[in-house]
Amino acid sequence: MVQSVHPEGGVHSNGGVRPRLGEILARGGGLTASQIDEALRRQRASGERLGRCLLQLGHVSEDDLLRALGEQLKLNRTSLAKAKVAPDVLRVLPADFARKYHILPLYLRNGVVGIATADPGNPRVTEDVRLLSGLEVEESLASAGEIEAKIAECYEVSVERMIEDLQPGGGGDARADNLHDIEVMANEPTVINLVNVIISTALRERASDIHFVPFEKSLELRYRVDGLLQVRPPPPKQLQAAIVSRVKIMADMNIAERFLPQDGHFQIQHRGARVDVRVGSMPTIYGESVVMRLLEKGTRVMTPVELGLDAERAALLGRVVHRTHGLFLSTGPTGSGKTTTLYSVLSSIYTPERKFLTIEDPVEYELAGVGQIPVRPARGFTFATGLRSILRQDPDVIMVGEIRDFETAEIAIRAALTGHLVFSTLHTNDSAGAMTRLIDMGVEPFLISSSLEAVLAQRLTRRICPACHEEDPPGPALDQKLEALGILPGEGSGPGQRYWRGAGCEECRGTGYKGRTGLFELLVMLPELRDMVIERRSSSELQAAARKEMVTIREDGLRKAREGVTSLDEVQRVALGDAQ
Repeated sequence: MVQSVHPEGGVHSNGGVRPRLGEILARGGGLTASQIDEALRRQRASGERLGRCLLQLGHVSEDDLLRALGEQLKLNRTSLAKAKVAPDVLRVLPADFARKYHILPLYLRNGVVGIATADPGNPRVTEDVRLLSGLEVEESLASAGEIEAKIAECYEVSVERMIEDLQPGGGGDARADNLHDIEVMANEPTVINLVNVIISTALRERASDIHFVPFEKSLELRYRVDGLLQVRPPPPKQLQAAIVSRVKIMADMNIAERFLPQDGHFQIQHRGARVDVRVGSMPTIYGESVVMRLLEKGTRVMTPVELGLDAERAALLGRVVHRTHGLFLSTGPTGSGKTTTLYSVLSSIYTPERKFLTIEDPVEYELAGVGQIPVRPARGFTFATGLRSILRQDPDVIMVGEIRDFETAEIAIRAALTGHLVFSTLHTNDSAGAMTRLIDMGVEPFLISSSLEAVLAQRLTRRICPACHEEDPPGPALDQKLEALGILPGEGSGPGQRYWRGAGCEECRGTGYKGRTGLFELLVMLPELRDMVIERRSSSELQAAARKEMVTIREDGLRKAREGVTSLDEVQRVALGDAQ
């Protein structure tokens, strides 16, 4: 029988001394002594295992941790994407137990149950499995995300299965036009369960939005995953009114009003985490279109490097945002991660010796120690009025969710000029465009020149799926992609210049991508740029001058494509048209 011991270090069952987890990770070159000490302090305070502490602090990736645990405990890593688990194996462990401890039974063999776990060597878990099953336990390694997805697939009802069961036997275009009938239908267990499963599946698949889009003969269901919409099997058309009404009831919206746009929100618990759901409805010629935005609270705020900024520019960014006053802007189109970047920056500079206040629409993440204020436009509490009130609260650092108008811009800039460090976002295509956008709003150039310290422009690009990662072969197709990005034939495909793509597999649902990372350009205000702003020079002139000292979004994308983080197709999709 395998001896159960903690993976921090100890003795193998064969009597040999086992290397410590920290030593293995440090040997790989990705962990420093100070980071190990920090994790050990956290471990002593929380009682959690060292690997979990390192992961929570962001000092190691899950892949690195699993590799180290595999080396330390002599365990194999298993891929769950294509694994088929027999029903009799699933019956060995209850679903609630599997979800609680993030383990999945894989096989039964000669009095042994094989389990996949991301936290091996935990004596409490192995003993509980042994007691529940009456079998000995054999562990293998898998990522927590893979295990959760497979548990959901094996134990839970899927949207596809529910919709299949709900399909009508014949001509199903019937609609409930009577409001009472719709309300009754919306509270039917079948409709409630279907909406719950749709939301649960979206969260499990890392979707940021759920779209219900009505057409003449169908109600389309789409999830936005990694920035792009993915079509799912449509619910029955005859349940359209009931599904929309159910969502509106959950969001405390008026189900009787079907001809005007409405907004609402509600909160749910999903696997121990609180999720805010923002709902918007819009009338169309075939009924109401509904979009639900999913915001998971309590998610760890990532560091700028984890968001995709390289170490050199992250260090430069750190020097800029540690100043005592000035204006820092994050720019990009809607959905490019600007607010997430500002949260990351605020977390990196937070100290209890300074007062931090934010005004947002809405509050997306909760930051420890930071006072966060949601705007209420319906009650006259806008960014501008809120910002005036914030300044009377004696803050040192202020974050304004977005600068939308002249009034907000002017108050923010004057706050930056009077000793406050101010962060905000703007909708512009590049970093230099932030300055001309403020001028277009009516802000005096000399105020911008005096207050603005730096602008970080960004895009989000999809990461290549690690399970189907392969080289993008040299040839005319590759040269065509490079040419589209301003690279002449031969310049970007010489010796050592390799590019990558995702082939598509079950783990990424055939897309070739899993997760996202940022492409950035960091513009730091230099004397030359400040003079050009006062002279009201154009955005293209400012961008050309800034390029002498910065890496553009396109250049950052090409570097990440060469490193295998993303593909040339993705760089072309999100960065084509940016400064070259």
